[in-house]
Amino acid sequence: MLATADVVAGAIAGLLAGLIASAASSEIALAGFAMALAWPTAAFVCGLYAVEDLRSWTSGVSEAPKLMLAAMVLSWPLFGMFASLGAANAVGGALLGSLLVAGSAALGRTAARMYAHREPRLRQGTLVIGSGAVAHQLVLRLMRHEELGLDPIGFLDDDYDYEGFSDLPVPALGGLDALPGQLLSGRVDRVMIAFSRAGHEELLHCIRLCRDAGVAIDIVPRLFEFLDGARTVDQIGGIPLLSISVPTFSRLSKIAKRALDVTLASIALVVMSPLLALIALAIRLDSPGPVLFVQRRSGRRGSFFSLYKFRSMYVGSTVVVRSDGAIVKMADDERITRMGRFIRRFSLDEAPQLLNVLRGEMSLVGPRPLVEEEAAVLRDWQARRADLRPGLTGPWQIAGRSNIPFQEMVKFDYQYVAGWSLARDVEILLATVPTVLSGRGAI
Repeated sequence: MLATADVVAGAIAGLLAGLIASAASSEIALAGFAMALAWPTAAFVCGLYAVEDLRSWTSGVSEAPKLMLAAMVLSWPLFGMFASLGAANAVGGALLGSLLVAGSAALGRTAARMYAHREPRLRQGTLVIGSGAVAHQLVLRLMRHEELGLDPIGFLDDDYDYEGFSDLPVPALGGLDALPGQLLSGRVDRVMIAFSRAGHEELLHCIRLCRDAGVAIDIVPRLFEFLDGARTVDQIGGIPLLSISVPTFSRLSKIAKRALDVTLASIALVVMSPLLALIALAIRLDSPGPVLFVQRRSGRRGSFFSLYKFRSMYVGSTVVVRSDGAIVKMADDERITRMGRFIRRFSLDEAPQLLNVLRGEMSLVGPRPLVEEEAAVLRDWQARRADLRPGLTGPWQIAGRSNIPFQEMVKFDYQYVAGWSLARDVEILLATVPTVLSGRGAI
């Protein structure tokens, strides 16, 4: 499917590039045919068909650098072809053609993935080895993120901890000695090892069995909560190491992050201004009350600021907060207006926070801005999440939005701050688009 999408994208980009280059009709057709062959080849050479990477398979955001690299590489042969054909605007055709093929390929691949994620025959039966708290979290997240195409079919463990799995429709399939039979059943496409209490040799035996059966293996590493900023190091005597560096926010890093915020927030406000005006008018017509909802939120290093949102509830509605500080959100909430349901579905109620970004109170990407009750319950290491400005989006947004429990959201924020990089910000911004359009976790 990805190859088909690339062939179509190459053909379309080649035809448009020929028009831009002011080539003759026959030469435009030749450009379309050549690009239909050349683009999938360039994509293959640059590793764009390595779909084993789950992040690429989910949204394709992580493959964006390879996509741009392949397009840049292809621009030179495209220029050479137009120049040899005597096209009047060979440079423009090659430059815009490479940009067009990257854009059309990204759209085509997104459409192919949307189709693939809905095809039952392309989904992977996933067996979990482990039965503790981490295995429980893993199964929950597999069920929550259907776009991964991974369906948990059961779990194996020699020392069962059934209590945590009582709320999940995932059966216990036996001990580790049942693994060979499960692999032979033909139902298992992937095995995930999540903190089983089995010994080292038993787990190695399980991995060997999976490899011999041609089944993919994933292993949840110990101390996984702290591995967001980890990097691999050369082996020491055959033992691979992961180095977790201390997070540093240099002056240059702060300037780069702030420049990204101001530039993108300004562009977004200008481009979205007609839509924002229509939303404001619709809110006023839908229910009495102000257009904006202003709330005191916790900012960087414990400071507080006034956060702006489009009002999505009826005036006078109260916010319910649990004992752990988390705000209670319900799918069928009578406090939400008709217009409020629409703007929440696509996170448009958050758009006025672009003003908070321009004022320096928020960032485009960062920890979730907490209400006072939520911020008051944070202790010790959890407070480190406030080392950066709160964000309009963040890891909590792309991981499930309102579906993420409060304590898990705090962990996501801590991991983001501990492993911050500008490239990570760009990746989260790109991943936010399909998350918002899909409406996953929106309440």
